Amino acid sequence: MAAWGSMTGARTKTANITEAQACAAPFSGFGSERFLPLTFLDAHDVTAFMSIEQDLATIAAQEKLLCFERFDEGSAWEIGTRLKAAAEKRGAVLAIDVSLAGRTVFSYAMPGTSPNNADWLRRKRNTVQQFQRSSYGFGLQLERDKADLFGKFGLSLSDYAIHGGSFPVRVLGVGVIGAITISGLPQREDHKLVVAVLAEFLGKPLGELAID
Repeated sequence: MAAWGSMTGARTKTANITEAQACAAPFSGFGSERFLPLTFLDAHDVTAFMSIEQDLATIAAQEKLLCFERFDEGSAWEIGTRLKAAAEKRGAVLAIDVSLAGRTVFSYAMPGTSPNNADWLRRKRNTVQQFQRSSYGFGLQLERDKADLFGKFGLSLSDYAIHGGSFPVRVLGVGVIGAITISGLPQREDHKLVVAVLAEFLGKPLGELAID
């Protein structure tokens, strides 16, 4: 099977294409949605709002940076095993799923996980596939907009999760073709672990794009 991002079996040529040009732009808003002016918020709300705004900007930059030139089943295996090793190193218990073109191509449940983790994987992955951005970034977007999945999109929480831990597989010049998903840590830590492993795999240091 030819890798996504390849043309007739050859690697996509990207020497003259910047990531910003080739990557599909991450989802950044909800149409003509208008937000409450900061003058109507108290000091605590303003601080929370600005913190979310900063996280959203950082996550959008992460989604733009962490693109693949090509992606196939071998890529999924290597990323999945790296996630497993990273979890073991920190003593975490995770369920891991990597999907490609609507099918799971890597799946591993560490001892101590449960069917509940598998359901979290499914619902986070559905969110990435539906909105083509990270589940954590999308959840923060909804929080900032004071919106909910059912009210805005008619989607049920039984099938979609807006918690961190699923990240889009975006191929240069192609777009989103899959998702890398974990469950087991607090949502922000799930997101951070996936991003850290992806950055290392792609050889793209996060620098200031790492979130606390």
